[in-house]
Amino acid sequence: MLNYTIYRFHEDSSWVTFIHGAGGSSNIWFKQIRDFSKFYNILLIDLRGHGKSANQPNAVIPKKYSFEYVINDVIEVLNFEKIDKSHFVGISLGTILIRKIAQVSPEKIETMIMGGAIIKLNVFSQVLMHFGNFFKSILPYLWIYKIFAFIIMPYKNHRESRSLFIREAKKLCQKEFVRWYKLTAEVIPLLSFFRKNEVEIPILYLMGNQDRMFLPSVIKSVKNNTYSELIIVPDCGHVVNVEKPDFFNKAAIDFIKKNTL
Repeated sequence: MLNYTIYRFHEDSSWVTFIHGAGGSSNIWFKQIRDFSKFYNILLIDLRGHGKSANQPNAVIPKKYSFEYVINDVIEVLNFEKIDKSHFVGISLGTILIRKIAQVSPEKIETMIMGGAIIKLNVFSQVLMHFGNFFKSILPYLWIYKIFAFIIMPYKNHRESRSLFIREAKKLCQKEFVRWYKLTAEVIPLLSFFRKNEVEIPILYLMGNQDRMFLPSVIKSVKNNTYSELIIVPDCGHVVNVEKPDFFNKAAIDFIKKNTL
């Protein structure tokens, strides 16, 4: 089972489950714990091969990772802890995983908070993906990861986010990086499916105004989605929860409160 951490507020309180992105770990949510734990029970998960889940004994390693396989890991934790329903907060690739859970097990999700959401790959991001795919077995994975980090988070005010993600990525090994990178083959058709199949779950997108690679597609998508809202975070890049934690936390908590049954 995946490594996870729980902060309990009250047994009758709602749950909020946090899903990090590729190469990260649950450590990226350290600026969210204090504010969210005032109202909710918190579940922080390290995805397979990430954070402390990388050291899980007797872990069964599949020949090929798939999004279905990865989300089943998450659902296993929810079922083990008897969490029938949760609000979900994700960043970057974590938003794709949450959307996949919404497709497979919509009954598990109350709301979705999507930070730095990836809902479509533009031409440049597809070129970047193919570059990484070509060199993933040749170059040390950390070189590729650093290149991606500087392209996606290029500005001086993104430095903390870059440093955090690169530090967490160092905990991966080359084989694990390659396994996860092979998931990119599923990304384009999966995102296309999501755009064509709306889920009846409230979604809040929190996007930095400097997230030029992914923000335009979110703006377009929200216009056509009945259940989604978009808040653009000023002076902020891709990793909104790290760069603007106070803004992120307030917006997310307000959205959850507004949509809690």
